[in-house]
Amino acid sequence: MRLKINGEIKKNILAATLKELLEELGITPGRVAVEVNMQVIKKTDYASFRLYDGDVLEIVNFVGGG
Repeated sequence: MRLKINGEIKKNILAATLKELLEELGITPGRVAVEVNMQVIKKTDYASFRLYDGDVLEIVNFVGGG
């Protein structure tokens, strides 16, 4: 599958769900917000949210600071 993630085309993605994609990319789900095709996805939906070829994702990491 081919996805556009944070403006970059990623090919050969094996994940079928958002949760699987985050695992494939080595991203901890609890520390990010994810938008798919301009729709913010709830963390509780990551495991069931299906991805499709050509989807556009924005993954935003939360960073603490002071």
